[in-house]
Amino acid sequence: MLSMSPALPGVIDFYDRHPISLPQVLDALRRQGKDTRSLVPEDLYDWDQDHYGGLEAVETLARRAAIGPGTRVLDVCAGLAGPARFLAHRFGARVTALDLNAGRCLGGAELSRLVRLHRLVRSIRGDAQQLPFRRGAFDAAISQEGLLHVPDKGRVLRECARVLRPGGRIAFSDWIAAPRLEDGERRRLEEWMAAVAIETVPGYRALLGRAGFTAIEAEDLSGEWIQILRRRLEMYRSLREDTVARLGQVRYDEYNQLYAFFVGLVGAGKLGGARVSATAAPAAS
Repeated sequence: MLSMSPALPGVIDFYDRHPISLPQVLDALRRQGKDTRSLVPEDLYDWDQDHYGGLEAVETLARRAAIGPGTRVLDVCAGLAGPARFLAHRFGARVTALDLNAGRCLGGAELSRLVRLHRLVRSIRGDAQQLPFRRGAFDAAISQEGLLHVPDKGRVLRECARVLRPGGRIAFSDWIAAPRLEDGERRRLEEWMAAVAIETVPGYRALLGRAGFTAIEAEDLSGEWIQILRRRLEMYRSLREDTVARLGQVRYDEYNQLYAFFVGLVGAGKLGGARVSATAAPAAS
C-alpha cells in the first residue's frame, strides 16, 4: 500500500478533477479526425504537454540534464507523461514517469502504448518524497511544475540525489513565490490547486546544496510564463462546451476562476517561474 503525507490527498483530488486527462486527449484527437489505433508521438504534442513552454521547454530541460540516447531519466510528478514520451522519441532516452495520481499514471501508460513508446516509457505510481528506486538508478532527473504540490521539497531533492548516479544531472521548472505574495493568496493557491508549498529561488538553491548537489544554476521564467498563462486561459475558455460536458458547469467556472487568479498574481509580480539545474555529487575518490 502506498503511504503518503497528509497533504497529498488534496493533490490527488485536484488531478482527478483536472480538465486535461486521457479522455480529454482522446476526444480532442477524434475531433481532429485521428484514428487512435494508428497514432504517432507527434499526434499527442498539442494535448499531452501539461506544463509551460511546450516542447521547447522540454528540450531545454533535456540539455540542462545532459539527456541523450540511452540516458536513464526519472520524470518526477510526470502526470500523463507527455514530456517523458517526447524525451524517449526525440532523444532515445529510457524514461520512468513517476506520479502520485493513479488515474494519470494509467492515462500516461495508455498514451505511451497508443504511440508505441511503452518500451521506452514506463509510468509508475509513487510519492516523490519516497522514491521506490535503488541508489544510482538514473543518469538524469527532471520535473515540470510539479514540485509545488509536494510538501517536503528538501526530501524530494535528497531522494533525487540518492537515485542519481554520481555526476548525474537534475533539471526542473517550478512556480516561485515573490516576497509580495501574501499569506491569504498562498492559502487560496493551496485550497484551489493543491499548491501546498511554493518555494523561492534562494530556497531551492539552499535545498539543492543541502541535498549534495553542486553547480547549481537558476533562470527566471516569469516574463515568459505570463504570456503562456494568458494564452492557456484563452484556450481553456475556447474549450468551454467540451469541458462543461465532461466536468460540469461548476467545475468549469472553478477552473476559469483559478486561472484568472493565477494570471493576476503573475502579472502583479507576486508569483513567477524558474528553471533550476544542478549536478549530483561525484563519487568519493
